[in-house]
Amino acid sequence: MKFNHLIQINDPLNALIDPLSREQLWRGLVLRAESPRLFMPHLDDCRLSEKSLDSVRRELRYGELVIIDKVTYLPQIQVLYEVPAQGEIAASRMSMTIEEPQTDVLFVRFEYDDGKPEDVSGEEAFYDNFRRSAYQEADIDTVRIIRELTQRGELH
Repeated sequence: MKFNHLIQINDPLNALIDPLSREQLWRGLVLRAESPRLFMPHLDDCRLSEKSLDSVRRELRYGELVIIDKVTYLPQIQVLYEVPAQGEIAASRMSMTIEEPQTDVLFVRFEYDDGKPEDVSGEEAFYDNFRRSAYQEADIDTVRIIRELTQRGELH
């Protein structure tokens, strides 16, 4: 399943939306990678290792399920999550890319690739639609949490 969608961050025409700077947005996206429990309450534990300026390795624990991934940073532009194949888990990728088509008009493009073919039907297609919806809701929550952290002064 390959899937992507955009979330608008700043809209100069809508005064009701507090704008975020690219720096605040970037810090929020990095925080999501390095403190994922703030964004995923169902996550039991996250341990970081091999942390550098441009990447970090993570061990995520959901009950008995443990997933190892690597997060790579392209500063101020993209956060890339890569899950290598492990056990019954197929290799997959997810990225969050900041786009700025006009000055101070920011978007985040969320892209997912679970490594499976796109031409699925029946039950698999049904579950893919469910996953797309769940991913989109989680991404909307990510932006909401980044906004809340910014308003509380935690991403300045």
